[in-house]
Amino acid sequence: MNVKDAVAREAVLRALLDAIGTAYQQARAEAQQLLDAAAQDHGLRQVAAALPDGRQVAVVSLTGSTAEAQVTDERAFTRWVAAEYPTEVERRFVTTVRPAFAERILQDLTATGRTAWTDPQTGVLHEVPGVRIAPRRARTHSVRFARTGRADIARAWHDGHLTALALPHLPADPGKSP
Repeated sequence: MNVKDAVAREAVLRALLDAIGTAYQQARAEAQQLLDAAAQDHGLRQVAAALPDGRQVAVVSLTGSTAEAQVTDERAFTRWVAAEYPTEVERRFVTTVRPAFAERILQDLTATGRTAWTDPQTGVLHEVPGVRIAPRRARTHSVRFARTGRADIARAWHDGHLTALALPHLPADPGKSP
């Protein structure tokens, strides 16, 4: 292949990748919205993905979100640690909580799913200010292809059976490139 053909091939594939990437993000968001609704309404957690001819090519499964303790008000959290555990505070130009102590507190809060922390040495229960349990990662979904799923999709594409199902419409004049 010569340089002219190589750069032409790259430009064509880049334009297609941009169009397909946008279409994929839109399709993924729509699938997530519909999967979330199906999970809420019917408890559905998995759906088979099939080609127009009915061949199953993948299974799409919801994954759960996770939550963890996060400091949302650094000043309130630091004031509490300074008042209750002054040896765990470092004073420089600003007062900060020692990272190892903050990490320990946040891990304990994440494990319990609450912002109340029990001091293991004194047994005192503290409501920790400036911290909340918040989603770390939103619920999403995964696609697991069947053993021959990718090959089946390639064959269906080659045979022209995916146009109505998945291929994005490419406008004649897509405007400026990104």
